[in-house]
Amino acid sequence: MHLDFTQLPTFLIACAVVVLTPGVDAFLLLRTSMRAGTKAGLWALAGIHTAAAVQVGLVISGLGVVIARYPVVLTALKWIGAAYLLYLALSIGRGLLRRTAVAEDGPVAADRPFRQGFLTNITNPKMLLFSLAFLPHFIGAGSPAAQLTMLALIFLALAALWELLIVLAASSMGRRLRKPGVSTALDAVCAAVFLTMSVGLVV
Repeated sequence: MHLDFTQLPTFLIACAVVVLTPGVDAFLLLRTSMRAGTKAGLWALAGIHTAAAVQVGLVISGLGVVIARYPVVLTALKWIGAAYLLYLALSIGRGLLRRTAVAEDGPVAADRPFRQGFLTNITNPKMLLFSLAFLPHFIGAGSPAAQLTMLALIFLALAALWELLIVLAASSMGRRLRKPGVSTALDAVCAAVFLTMSVGLVV
């Protein structure tokens, strides 16, 4: 198996742009880590990247191309993903209405952060389509399967590193800013983001 590293610098720059662009994963990690601490944030991060690994694995194995050829599958994934984001937004909104903000004396328990991270990512077809459209441009002269595997691992590693920094920074800030007003504002922003992304996913 031959690997081509000639396009690696360009690939790393492209990865940095994609990874640093905030999306639903970043907001989920931010909210989870600030409200429930580092451990919950790490579980959410693990769920997100388990789903990402599954989707990238589909692309590498060739199944992603098959899935992309059947619009009904992607349409179903979009609606499922939009429904789950809407559910998250409504759950946060319901908590705001019930005034369930974080208390100053300690964090709140996260509601199955691994499951939230996994479902948020696995029901979002954008990662699958991104992998199909993005990774093949950097295969070069290398063996396609080996090259795609290397590129995917690099991308996932960079994304995980950046999101780990989000988790650590957010949990640290959460300990300092554990006040009802701050928590309420964070929840309001996250609910709005999830609702907007839910609509954007199907529109």
